[in-house]
Amino acid sequence: MSDEQIKKDKYVELTYAILDAQGEIKERVDIPVKYIHGRDSGLFPQIESALEGHSKDDQVEVFLTEHEGFGPSDPNLIFTDDIANVPPQFHQIGAEVEMQNDRGEAKQFVVTKIEKGKLTVDGNHPLAGQTVKFVVTIGEVRDATEEELKSGVSQDFSVGDSGGTVH
Repeated sequence: MSDEQIKKDKYVELTYAILDAQGEIKERVDIPVKYIHGRDSGLFPQIESALEGHSKDDQVEVFLTEHEGFGPSDPNLIFTDDIANVPPQFHQIGAEVEMQNDRGEAKQFVVTKIEKGKLTVDGNHPLAGQTVKFVVTIGEVRDATEEELKSGVSQDFSVGDSGGTVH
C-alpha cells in the first residue's frame, strides 16, 4: 500500500472532531466522511486546503473563526416566551422545535434556557459565534475511479444537531 498524498481528484476518507475554544469536544464523527478532493466536496475550504499534501493516518488541525465556520450568532433567531405558551413536550433543555415563518419556511430551534417562567429557543447553529478547532484524521487516500469522478461521492456532511453543512 502506497503513501498517497491528498491532491485534486483523490478519493479521501476522514474522521474528525470539533472542539470549542476551551478544548471541549462539541462533535465527533467516527464514521468516515468520503469525498473527492478538489471537487464539490462540501468541506469548509480552509479544511480542504489544509488537507492538501497529507497522507493516510496524518492528523491535521484547522482553526475556523466564527466568520469562516458557522457564522456569527444572530440575535434575531433567539426567542423567549412564557413557558405557559409553549407545549409541555418542549419544556426541557435540548428539546428541538420546528417553527415556520409567515412565508411557510421551516427552521429548527433548540430550547437553550428555562428560568423564571420563561423558555428560550435558539435557531442558530450550536457553534455559531465561536472559533472552533477541527481535528481531522485522514483515512484512505487513493486515486478516484472514473465513476467517482463522473458522479462524485455522495456524502451528507452534516455538522451539529441543526444539520449545518460543513462547507
